[in-house]
Amino acid sequence: MTGADESGAGLHPLADINRVVHGPARLMVLTSLYVVDSADFVFLVRLTGLTWGNLSSHLSKLEEAGYINIKKKIIGKRVNTMVSMTGAGRAAFKAYKHQMQQALDDLPD
Repeated sequence: MTGADESGAGLHPLADINRVVHGPARLMVLTSLYVVDSADFVFLVRLTGLTWGNLSSHLSKLEEAGYINIKKKIIGKRVNTMVSMTGAGRAAFKAYKHQMQQALDDLPD
């Protein structure tokens, strides 16, 4: 028994943290996308240091959650993949940021 009522009052601020956002690789991607309109795949690979396959896997999870849009187009003979954050992604990231700030602010100095 946690001592919390059904409303969740009394639970640690991170007890219900969004695990899709909280994953380190996905968090790197979302923090990068939060400040831009969109970013291409190559930029995200270089920025995060993830492998192409690892980044692709994490982008798929974010897309399945509805947090990002992925658009592909052909430029010359190459595929260009652009990634942008959705409204739901921005809302999830803001909620995550608020939960993390609350948890850290609650700690004594």
